[in-house]
Amino acid sequence: MGNFIFFFIVSLFFPFFSTVFTVESNTSSCPIDLSYVETFPWDESTCFNPQGTQCCQTLTSLFGMGMAQYLKETSVFQLPNPNVASSCLSDFQNKMAAKSVHPSLVSSCLRNSTQFVSNTSNCDGIITVQDWVQKLGPVTVLDTACKGDVTGLNCRPCIEAGYNVYSRLLSLDPNSTKCFDFTVLYAIGVVNEFGPKDQGSANCILGLPLDSSVDEKSKRKLSRDSVLRLVFGFLGAFVGVLVASGFIFFYRKWYRKNKRDASHRRFVSGFRSGVLPNSGAKWFHLSELERATNGFSPKNLIGRGAYGVVYKGTLADGALVAVKQILDFESEGDDDFSNEVDIISKIRHRNLLSLRGCCVTSDTEKGRRRYLVYDFMSHGSLGDHLFNDSTRPKLNWPQRKNIILDVAKGLAYLHYGIKPSIYHRDIKANNILLDSVMKAKVADFGLAKQSSEGQSHLTTRVAGTHGYLAPEYALYGQLTEKSDVYSFGIVILEIMSGRKVIDTSNSSYLLITDWAWKLAKSGNVQEIFDESIREEGPKGVMERFVRVGILCAHVMVAFRPKIAEALKMLEGDIDIPKLPDRPSPLSHESFRSSLGSIASTSNTSKYSSSLLIV
Repeated sequence: MGNFIFFFIVSLFFPFFSTVFTVESNTSSCPIDLSYVETFPWDESTCFNPQGTQCCQTLTSLFGMGMAQYLKETSVFQLPNPNVASSCLSDFQNKMAAKSVHPSLVSSCLRNSTQFVSNTSNCDGIITVQDWVQKLGPVTVLDTACKGDVTGLNCRPCIEAGYNVYSRLLSLDPNSTKCFDFTVLYAIGVVNEFGPKDQGSANCILGLPLDSSVDEKSKRKLSRDSVLRLVFGFLGAFVGVLVASGFIFFYRKWYRKNKRDASHRRFVSGFRSGVLPNSGAKWFHLSELERATNGFSPKNLIGRGAYGVVYKGTLADGALVAVKQILDFESEGDDDFSNEVDIISKIRHRNLLSLRGCCVTSDTEKGRRRYLVYDFMSHGSLGDHLFNDSTRPKLNWPQRKNIILDVAKGLAYLHYGIKPSIYHRDIKANNILLDSVMKAKVADFGLAKQSSEGQSHLTTRVAGTHGYLAPEYALYGQLTEKSDVYSFGIVILEIMSGRKVIDTSNSSYLLITDWAWKLAKSGNVQEIFDESIREEGPKGVMERFVRVGILCAHVMVAFRPKIAEALKMLEGDIDIPKLPDRPSPLSHESFRSSLGSIASTSNTSKYSSSLLIV
């Protein structure tokens, strides 16, 4: 379905204008070789209909192929001046006339030559590939996801990478009009090794429909996955409806903007009057946060997630803070945002990241913006130290021990130190932050849920991160305090071993719990220890921590200790019971199939992104 969403959005690649396109005098020749229009096997039947609704999708994608080829050859995203653009559109119209495509269709679909002319206001000043690299760096997710074959199942990762890069560009220039277009052109014109004139690449990235009569050999990549082709055939029936409904997308982004702004303003006033007075959180004015972050300068950017970016800031009193800007502009995230403010502002514990305040604002020009302000954690996340940053020194044994105990104490407070209890639901290495003295603080309460008094089991929507979810919660939505305990057990094993929760090396699929269990049952617990700490600490204590991790991450709920019991085991106050037997490993195919069946119903917080503070 992602391919068709991309296919539909590309139909808006060249925005609609109210004026009718008129070819300007051709004072400059077109630098694009449009001969491909006559040889490329595009589906000409889409333009047989005089109304031309589906034809517009085809024509804009077909002209986009030429623009991508121009980018590939010149490293420039758009044409140099209106005369050149007008010449190219005139040539394109002549090529289409030779194909018996009525000239009125071309002029109604591609209406204004200036939309193809280079302009620094189009997308954060980007004109050339060099500008792109300066803004986003030499390598983005597009460079891996869209590099090779993008047909069949390989198309979706490329599409998702496109949305990721577009989100980054949008955060740099929220008022841009061409950043999405540039992302598409860059993906097929620069990144993809087959180039714009490859059938599979054009079909996936540009959404260009292909001639169904083309010989199977010429469609070498499109015929690889027969099952996917059947799915596309079924969904193809909806393409006409999607294209005919193209203005719905336009309305959602522009025409209905005033309606959304009114809703945002109601949310701002309702939030200030309803949530804040009960939470004790400080209300920051946007001007305060702009001063603190130098106008949200890219130089202050210290973290990025799917729905949020984090800036380092300095308040007027000199305090260092992390300002998380939520990039989800839809109203569905309001409840999750209010939930985090409401929950985290009630808790005060040395091992829980405290919320200093928040800011919600809305205006006609920039729309709704939401911010959370936290204390700045100078040593970043635990995930940075374990997996992401080879420049950081390895954590030593005392540091690892203290981090595990800190997290346990923070969870114990959530479960027992506040009523009703709070279940975090997203305990993982990236949500554990480290301050200047390496004290650990549990962070990111966007998914946290407060229990009902006297209720030990809650059936709720599944939320969290794959690999850290307790099996009974992932499969059945059954949430208890031991759901957090399972995630905590995974984190213990990651800290002790330096391995990620899921190992996919060598095309294998191995959960850390299965790997650790096998070594522990064979009497080789010390092989679980990260090599950097094997000679550092007392073997008995280190082995005790590993065994607590395995017990906490047990498949069966009944065998897991409560977090208070786990803390006592870690500190040596009570003995660790003998590790009970386990069912089939969680990486067993039967469990993976069951987990996969509920993946489509699992949700994560739309705006929640780890505070990647460095």
